Amino acid sequence: MSTPDRGLAVAVDAFIDELMATLEPVAASQLSRSADELRRDLALDAFNLSAAFIDCDDSHSDLELEAFVIALEQHFPELLPPETTPTDVRAAGIITGKRSWLAEPSGLFSTLVAVDQSQNTAYSSVYYEHALRMAHTAIGLDDYTSRFELSGVEKFRSMLLRTMKSGGVNSSASVATSGSPAPAAGPPTDEELPPERPLDELLEELDQLIGLEAVKEEVKLVAALLKVQKLREERELPVIESSRHLIFVGNPGTGKTTVARLLAQIYRTLGVVDRGHLVETDRGGLVAGFVGQTATKVAEVFDRADQGVLLVDEAYSLTRGGERDFGREAIDALVKLVEDRRDRVVAILAGYPDEMAALVEANPGMASRFPRTIMFDDYNDDELLAIFELIAGGQEYHLDDSGRQAVLEFFAGQDRGHGFGNGRAARNLFEASVARHAIRMVGIDDPTNDQLVTLTGDDITADDITADEK
Repeated sequence: MSTPDRGLAVAVDAFIDELMATLEPVAASQLSRSADELRRDLALDAFNLSAAFIDCDDSHSDLELEAFVIALEQHFPELLPPETTPTDVRAAGIITGKRSWLAEPSGLFSTLVAVDQSQNTAYSSVYYEHALRMAHTAIGLDDYTSRFELSGVEKFRSMLLRTMKSGGVNSSASVATSGSPAPAAGPPTDEELPPERPLDELLEELDQLIGLEAVKEEVKLVAALLKVQKLREERELPVIESSRHLIFVGNPGTGKTTVARLLAQIYRTLGVVDRGHLVETDRGGLVAGFVGQTATKVAEVFDRADQGVLLVDEAYSLTRGGERDFGREAIDALVKLVEDRRDRVVAILAGYPDEMAALVEANPGMASRFPRTIMFDDYNDDELLAIFELIAGGQEYHLDDSGRQAVLEFFAGQDRGHGFGNGRAARNLFEASVARHAIRMVGIDDPTNDQLVTLTGDDITADDITADEK
C-alpha cells in the first residue's frame, strides 16, 4: 500500500500559516476579524480551493481524496472525522461541483483587494502566491494532469489577477512574512508556469488587442518563420540560422510589454524556448556602481530569463551617463550574452525610436544580433477611446454619448510627440474623470444606479493630470 501524498497538506498549511503571519497584525483594524475568525476563513478558503482543483476534471481519484483528507481533517474534524475514506468523501458529495467555486473571488480575497487598494499594501499578492502553489499541488496529485485541470487553474489565476487589477493592485508586489525579507526574484518554477497554449489561441489573443495592426502583422511573420524553420528541422532540411532577438520602438503605453509577453508564449509553443516566461528589467537592473559588478548583474538577469524572454525597457538609457558610468559595460555584456545564450534566451530591447537607433550604433555587434525592429505606432483617437472604454468597463463604468465625444476631443487636442502616454494617458484620463464624477455624485440626492456608473462630458477632464502623466 502506497504512502498517502502529504504535498497538499504542506501547501494548505503554508497557505494558512503564511497568511496568518502576514494578516494577523491587521486582522482587527483592517479586516474586521479576530485572529480566530481569520484562521477559520483561511482554512475555509483552503478547503474550498483544494476541493475545487480536485474537481476540475470531474474525476476524483482515491489518491486525490486521500491527500485532501490528510490536508484538511485537522481544520474540519466535523466534516472529515478520523478514519474518513475516499468512499466517504464521495458519498458526502464534498468535492462534487466545487469547481464552480473558482469562478469568483472569495469574500476574504475581495476584502484583501479592497484593503490593498485603500492602504497601498499587497496582502492579496500573498494570497495569490500561496493559492497558486496549492492549485498546482492539487492538480499534480495524480500521475497525469489533464487539460481540464490546467485550464481550471489558469482560469482561477486569471480571475484573481482581474480582481486585483480592478482594485488597482500590482500582482507583482510582495509582502515580507514572518519578519523575513522577501527572497530575490528568480525564474518561476515549472509548477508556476502557465500551461502551454496553442499557437492559434495566442494569435487570436494578439488579434484582440486594440490597434497595433502593423505590430500584429510583424509578430505573425515572426511566428510563421519559426514554424517553417521547425518543420524543416523535423525533415532534416537545412535551416538558415537567423537571430530571434528584437527591438521594439515606440512611445510609452503602446502595448510593448503585452506583446512581449505574448511573444514569449508563442516562442514556447513553437519550441524556441522551453519555459516561455517574460523577465522585465531596465537600466537599474543591469548597471552596478562599481567596477566588475555590472557584468555580474547582467548575467544574473539572463539567468532569470533562461529558456524565456528578456525585455529591457528604456534600453537606450544604457548609453547615457558620464565618464564613470558603467552603462557601456552593460551593453558589452548584453551583446556577448545574447550571442552566447542565443539558444536559451530571446532578448527584446525597447524604447523611443531615435534613442534606440543610437543604442544600436553604440556597439558594433548590436545590429547583427538585433536585425528586426518592430514599430509600435501611437494609438489614434478612436483607439484611445476604445482603450478608455475597456478600462471603464473593467471598473463597471460606461460613457454616454457626451462622454465619448469629450474623450475624443481630449485626445484630438493632445500633442502626439515624443513621450506621449497612449494607453497610460487613457488610464490617467479615466482616473481623473472618475474623481470628477464622484464629486458630481456627492451633489445629487439619492443618485440612481445608472448615474453612479455613467461618465458624462462633464466628468471628462484632465485638470488633475500633470504633463508627465499625459
